[in-house]
Amino acid sequence: MEETRERLTVGGWFRQHWRQIAALGLSVLITAMVLLNAERLAGLQGYGYAGVFIVSLLGNATVILPVPSLAIVFAGGSVLNPLLVGLVAGVAEPLGELTGYMAGYGGSAIIEDRKAYQRLQERVAKHGFWTIAGLAAIPNPVFDLAGIAAGAMKMGVGRFLAACWLGKTVKAILIAYLGSLSIDWLSRFIG
Repeated sequence: MEETRERLTVGGWFRQHWRQIAALGLSVLITAMVLLNAERLAGLQGYGYAGVFIVSLLGNATVILPVPSLAIVFAGGSVLNPLLVGLVAGVAEPLGELTGYMAGYGGSAIIEDRKAYQRLQERVAKHGFWTIAGLAAIPNPVFDLAGIAAGAMKMGVGRFLAACWLGKTVKAILIAYLGSLSIDWLSRFIG
């Protein structure tokens, strides 16, 4: 009875949900900061592997609104060692995806009525690790919804990061190698 009364008060509700509120607020703040500094982030590509890491991290930290970090991985693969570019991006991208995970952990009321989200949530519930890894391995705008679903379902953060790392590393290595091959291919036409 006392616990029920505690939940009904604003303070009691806040004490129960402060982590979710903080996670959602942090993910919104990171997304806003990335979008407000998009031009500055584009200039980081000249900083080699560190630039690839930072742009990949921040590019994947946006929730729903895409920042084209794969273009940096592609370009980085054309001028740097593509395997190392893929590995660096493969570490950075899952860390950036924590914002989507935190948004889901904080509450997904904004998108939970959408059919695509509901299908993803069902897949994450049934095949969590492999659903996250598979979606992370392909360039797609739906991955933020998968991260949100994983957070909302309280998938373990370590498991989420491992699945993201697996999929995003495979994708980043392939994109970086495509970038490296593009230089050879273009040089045939340019001379």
